[in-house]
Amino acid sequence: MEMENIIKQKRNMEKEYIIECKDLDLWYDKTQALFEINMKVLKNKVTAIIGPSGCGKSTLIRCFNRMNDVIDYCKIKGSVLFHGENIYASKSKIIEYRKKIGMIFQKPNPFPMSIYDNLVYGPKLQGIYDKKKLDEIVQSSLKKAAIWEEVIDRLKESAMGLSGGQQQRLCIARALTIEPEVLLMDEPTSSLDPIATNKIEHLMFELKKKYTVIIVTHNMQQAARISDYTAFMYLGKLIEFGRTEQIFENPQEKLTENYITGRFG
Repeated sequence: MEMENIIKQKRNMEKEYIIECKDLDLWYDKTQALFEINMKVLKNKVTAIIGPSGCGKSTLIRCFNRMNDVIDYCKIKGSVLFHGENIYASKSKIIEYRKKIGMIFQKPNPFPMSIYDNLVYGPKLQGIYDKKKLDEIVQSSLKKAAIWEEVIDRLKESAMGLSGGQQQRLCIARALTIEPEVLLMDEPTSSLDPIATNKIEHLMFELKKKYTVIIVTHNMQQAARISDYTAFMYLGKLIEFGRTEQIFENPQEKLTENYITGRFG
């Protein structure tokens, strides 16, 4: 009986979707960049999005927190559900969604201020000014991003003095200060050396215990190493989506197989 309950609980967890795209289309002016994307992202998993340059990977994850809103002539049709609510509904709370769905960019982008000030910037915008509370947020976020021990004595120093890998982990820590549920990562290790890349990848394993991670990557080996699920995109279309081992070991689509085996890309 106990084993049946465990299996049932596991199945229920597998069905806990946090983000879902339904017939998502996107145009930049008259050029269509996404075509009828249907995709469900499971909570507390790492989902990798792979595909050749220009296939729509970054465009897709920018839809998840409405980052494409800042681009002129961008038109979206269809829906993106976050906990079942369409973030593109006319009365949706954009600021709240962006708080819950954080973004890490390709190149580290720390603010030109101290490490400490980088981390309290977001909480202060939310009205948190208590020094003790801010100190707790800074320490907690840096620990979660696995960089606390490296900067504990440098909090008042400029964030610009950190290495590239440290800056990227600082940006992750900064995103965590406002308690998101989802972390979107757009090629977060493409500008980093192998050692820094390894630290970021290891960090993702830890982060998914509490957060949902969606990563865009050109590195198929990276996707195979770190992700639970993988989506393959080509020319704005979602060609195949499934468990990572299935995508890499037994792809159902010939196009997926050709890409993974290096026949194009």
